[in-house]
Amino acid sequence: MNRKIGILRGINVGGKRKILMADLKSMCEELGLKKVTTYIQSGNLVFNSDKPNSELENNLEKAITEKYGFDVPIIVRTQKELENSINNNTFFEKDVDIKQLHLTFLKEKPSKENIEKALTFNYKSDKFKIDNKDAFIFCAGKYHESKLTNNFFEKQLKVGATTRNWKTVMKLSELSKN
Repeated sequence: MNRKIGILRGINVGGKRKILMADLKSMCEELGLKKVTTYIQSGNLVFNSDKPNSELENNLEKAITEKYGFDVPIIVRTQKELENSINNNTFFEKDVDIKQLHLTFLKEKPSKENIEKALTFNYKSDKFKIDNKDAFIFCAGKYHESKLTNNFFEKQLKVGATTRNWKTVMKLSELSKN
């Protein structure tokens, strides 16, 4: 079975759209996912499945809507895809503080035209690079002060998006190897 990573968008933020990780894990197991692990309350899953990513996304989104009554976008990547993302982050250098790095996972590869449009924006010392289904972010300050949010990428690229800090990305990578 393939190791996969599921990233949920917008749960357990400010007490809204609350999903307990133990409940999420149980729901995933009921859907037939194996070796399910969760990581922190923001909605990160690691599991085994041979189903295609898009099918898993649809199944998980539907199950959450049915159980909780609200929509939660989910992006699924294979362990290999996550490793490729880590290796392709040009901002990840030995002298960079990882607190400044973030990865926005994109639901699908954006069009060339939308990428070019997004690249016309300049937000002072915050930088981003779009590569395939990833938007790598370097924030000179704090992420919550940056304009490079999920909403920015969704609006400019016309694709779903959710962001994790680099520490979480690295932890998901580590968990996916177990």
